[in-house]
Amino acid sequence: MEKEITAIEAQKRSRQRVNISLDGEFAFSLDRLTAAWLKPGRKLSAEEIIRLREQDEVESAHTRALHFLSFRSRSTKEMQDYLTRKGCSPKLVASVLARLEEEGYLNDARFSREWVENRSAFRPRGISLLRAELRGKGIPNDVIDTTLTQADLSEGELALKAAQRVVGRYAALPQEAFRLRLGAYLQRRGFSYRTASLVVFSHFTRSSIMLKSRFRSFSCAFSVLNISGWADGSSTICANITARAAASGRLAHQM
Repeated sequence: MEKEITAIEAQKRSRQRVNISLDGEFAFSLDRLTAAWLKPGRKLSAEEIIRLREQDEVESAHTRALHFLSFRSRSTKEMQDYLTRKGCSPKLVASVLARLEEEGYLNDARFSREWVENRSAFRPRGISLLRAELRGKGIPNDVIDTTLTQADLSEGELALKAAQRVVGRYAALPQEAFRLRLGAYLQRRGFSYRTASLVVFSHFTRSSIMLKSRFRSFSCAFSVLNISGWADGSSTICANITARAAASGRLAHQM
């Protein structure tokens, strides 16, 4: 039995959707794109109404997916879980995922590369933890293997970069506590005990960190005095202090 479209009205809360009235009564809402070809006075069969609603479900789910992607890239598994949480049926989820892949929005190989590059640059992790994170995102093992092989990561360099970002937190601790805390931090970031120990004992000592900190403070003070136009005598004193701090730092490093 056919029904006639009697009104098409934009929704107040969402301008991208319209309300469809059939035979003088509200029937359902549609995405503007889905309803673009509809006009008042057109008659719809029961099959056409079902098809319109199904198409609207796909468009609505697709819009949700694009919003989810607007924050950062997503793996296929992340998107699948998200749409499922939003109440989409397995058939609808499969349809949206296929469309997103075709449009280039979903690509697990690209997602893996971006994930590893971002982590290595801003939040360094050990290779084992990177692998675990990618598995948690639902990335297949063969894609993970290819990504990590192509990235050609150095575990030692990653550990050193990670340590350099946080070493100041532990600078005031006694030497042994300093090494234990920094080593434990690196192990929590997925580096092995051996790698963490090598980095800590080869590149960091509490005394060298403290001296570097003092050297930076003296250098800053010297710069401020120069900018402020202090007398040559005061500037000379600061220069001597800075030189002593630098010499102490070199001595500590040699020891």
